Amino acid sequence: MNNLEKLPVTVITGFLGAGKTTLIRNLMQNPQGKRLAVVVNEFGDVGVDGDILKSCAIPNCPEENIMELANGCICCTVADDFIPTIEALMALEPRPEHIVIETSGLALPKPLLKAFDWPEIRSKITVDGVIALADAEAVADGRFAPDIAAVDAQREADDSLDHETPLSEVFEDQVSCADIVLLTKPDLAGADGVAKAKAIVLRQAPRALPIVEVAEGEVDARLILGLGAAAEDDMDNRPSHHDGSDDHEHDDFESVVIDVPEQSDPASFADKIERLAKHQNILRVKGYAAVTGKPMRLLVQAVGTRVRYQYDRPWRDAEKRRGRLVVIAEHDHVNKEAIRSALVD
Repeated sequence: MNNLEKLPVTVITGFLGAGKTTLIRNLMQNPQGKRLAVVVNEFGDVGVDGDILKSCAIPNCPEENIMELANGCICCTVADDFIPTIEALMALEPRPEHIVIETSGLALPKPLLKAFDWPEIRSKITVDGVIALADAEAVADGRFAPDIAAVDAQREADDSLDHETPLSEVFEDQVSCADIVLLTKPDLAGADGVAKAKAIVLRQAPRALPIVEVAEGEVDARLILGLGAAAEDDMDNRPSHHDGSDDHEHDDFESVVIDVPEQSDPASFADKIERLAKHQNILRVKGYAAVTGKPMRLLVQAVGTRVRYQYDRPWRDAEKRRGRLVVIAEHDHVNKEAIRSALVD
């Protein structure tokens, strides 16, 4: 079977809060006539992203075409979770014409590409392309990707520095594996920030890559679907910090799930999250809360100290009005009691 006959799969990768879910939501609503299916891989057991996408279901991507793999990296659970999920999507009637996979923000894309070589599916699907999202403001500020030239200079000067920080490795591996890089939230970065972010991406990229600015996830599906990259056959051109390793771990990061009481004021709740991020070096917060007197659920998403919240849907009749947040940080910065105290007390 040649690649034209295989079911195409697009992998959407990118750091925490880069806008992957927003992008996929827009793809679902503007699929250029394609019948889509979506796989969401969460880090932490609160399925916020999958829930958001299911609420956007349309005829070309109904709710049954949206599957969620929570609390586990796809490439670490290939046999148990990933392969059965792909097979279930391929068995749907009508069959999807394109599968989109949203990876966890902590995921390394190359091990996922290796999963497509499993006998059960390698003759049936092809990786049409890998799309890496990068928050333009965060990249420009160097908050998760230190200056690449400075890091290289330090490594040359000091043999003891044999690897970059965990955050930069995630970012670099995502860019190195990509076919297109989308710079998100360019309005927050400004023209100078976007230019700086592009320069950082270009320095890191192992080959010439198209870099496109995208605001609010709005991009023509024809730009990122139908690339025909066959990435599973192009592994050597997608270098990784973990090449040569038999496996990979996510011990550099830890997620904490916090149950939060009903809130009286969303703005005050957002202030708590902002202070938490500032004082505890938190990378990402996402989840939902109940607000006193409001029939709608409050959806909360934060990247560093930048907090956004909105009412996303009514609480369902049989659903308990409870709040839950996933808090993600580097392992050395996680103080569960301090996090819980900051959000609950």
